[in-house]
Amino acid sequence: MRIGFGLPVAGAWASPDNIARFGARAEELGYHSLWTFQRLLVGADQELAPVYRSVLDPLVSLAYAVAHTSRIRLGVAVVNFPFVSPVYLAKQAASLDIVSGGRLDLGLGSGWSPVEFTATGATSERRGARAEEYLAVLRTLWADEVSRFDGEFYTVPPSSMQPKPVQRPGPPVLLGGTARSALRRAGRAAAGWVSASRTDLTTVAESIAVVRDAAREAGRDPAAVRIVSRGVVRAGEPAGDGERAPLSGSYEQIRSDARRLAEVGVTELFYDLNWDPLVGSPDVDPASATRRAEEIMEALAPAAG
Repeated sequence: MRIGFGLPVAGAWASPDNIARFGARAEELGYHSLWTFQRLLVGADQELAPVYRSVLDPLVSLAYAVAHTSRIRLGVAVVNFPFVSPVYLAKQAASLDIVSGGRLDLGLGSGWSPVEFTATGATSERRGARAEEYLAVLRTLWADEVSRFDGEFYTVPPSSMQPKPVQRPGPPVLLGGTARSALRRAGRAAAGWVSASRTDLTTVAESIAVVRDAAREAGRDPAAVRIVSRGVVRAGEPAGDGERAPLSGSYEQIRSDARRLAEVGVTELFYDLNWDPLVGSPDVDPASATRRAEEIMEALAPAAG
């Protein structure tokens, strides 16, 4: 199983210096990938976790990391596709793939925040059908010299998008989602599935089975479908006799949990400290958040395990 790391994009530690610093150090330590996520805004009456209150744009952050790395892969988990045109995202992703030398993994989600749907003028209806068309638009724009798409939701007149991505026929697209239909779509139509921060990692094997069964039914090799898991790390928790969540506790316990995830079929795990309230909250001291994140990143580096 490959081990990645969540880039500093939320809360106190999310700064240009830290994006450069953690990106370069993760590459030095042998991490396989760097990951970001998207949150456009938070409603005044929404009660969301601290991680969501102050978030940098995921693709801009990855582009900044490109300048300070040379080989580590760059992923976004996820861009919510209802909020952006597939043509616009195709151009952004192709450009990022080019400037990074072909290192991009593009994760797509269907969105969940009613405030963001309203603010972007998007609809939450028929997201599954829209996702299928969205994938088709991305693929024709990346792969075909002359692209054309006539769908129910999206239309692309005969046209050409240049330059093409480095990765051909385009950057790998991973799909998020927790509903059975979303899991099956990931297995059938995408490079793989990326789990959400709220995914119960104690039962993730059940979701993986749905993804791989769908791949098999579609005539694909289920073993070739990537299973990427966001690892919400809470180092040092819980204190006392409290019930321990996966990827919490001592470093050895966290590494043991990672090995268990590999055994049940996760192919890539990235440790994401943005969900640690002592790191990803906007209210904590930036220097303290950075020190804690550095310690955890060093301790959980692939070579250290």
